[in-house]
Order: sequence, then structure tokens, then C-alpha cells
Amino acid sequence: MRIVNATERHLDGIMDIETRSFTDAWSREGVADYLDAPDGELLVMEDGDEAVGFAIYHVSFEDAELYNLAVRPDCRRRGAGRALLNAALEGAASRGARRMFLEVRRSNDAARALYKSAGFAVCGVRRNYYDSPREDAVLMDFTL
Repeated sequence: MRIVNATERHLDGIMDIETRSFTDAWSREGVADYLDAPDGELLVMEDGDEAVGFAIYHVSFEDAELYNLAVRPDCRRRGAGRALLNAALEGAASRGARRMFLEVRRSNDAARALYKSAGFAVCGVRRNYYDSPREDAVLMDFTL
């Protein structure tokens, strides 16, 4: 398995992971916007020709935001999420970011544990941020 910059050929696999992972999935167009974004990146972990996970982040001056990170359900708990997170952190730092932020559903214990183990800290809560179901977002940040 390897992590590469996503291309058009990865979109079907990324969208399959996106819709299987999130009740409020991004649109295909929204994901595709990050294929060539000058201030962001869409990374994909591929196994052969198949996408098994992806990460989307955006950099604005010294701050970066991890918009999305997901791994195919049958490939979870094997290090793919951590590898994608590390690649996003390294990519953001190489673009000049000094801090990365993210939001995660309060109920997403697995993701929160991953982020905490990587050094992210809780820095706030956005009440009723998510729909389907309505839920708080936990805000976390990491100093690069």
C-alpha cells in the first residue's frame, strides 16, 4: 500500500469510502475540487489500483484544517488512518502550516482516539454542528 496524490481515477473509490463512512457525505464535486486545489490536497492510500482510504486537508497561511479522513471499513484498524494522518500533517507542514485543526463527531470514539494518540488536543466544542444525527463536533488541534 502507498499514499499518493489522488487523481480522477481514484474518485469512484474515494466516494465509495465517503458514503460508507459518513451520514453527511461530501458530494463528488466537492471531493473533486481537491484534486487540483492550490491550497489543499487530496491524498489517497491505494492497494494496487484500489483506494482503501483518503484524507483531505486545506492550508491557509499558518493554519491547516483536516477536512476529511476515512478508511474503507474492511481495512480499518491496520494503520491506514494513522499513515494518512501523518501524510496530511507532513504535507501541511511542508506548505508552511504551523498548526492543524479538525472537527470530529463526539460519538466517533475511534477517530478521537487516533487523533489524541497522534498528539491532537481538544480545543473546543461546536454544539449541534452535525446533522443526521444532530451531534456536537469536538474541535482538536495539533502544533506542527
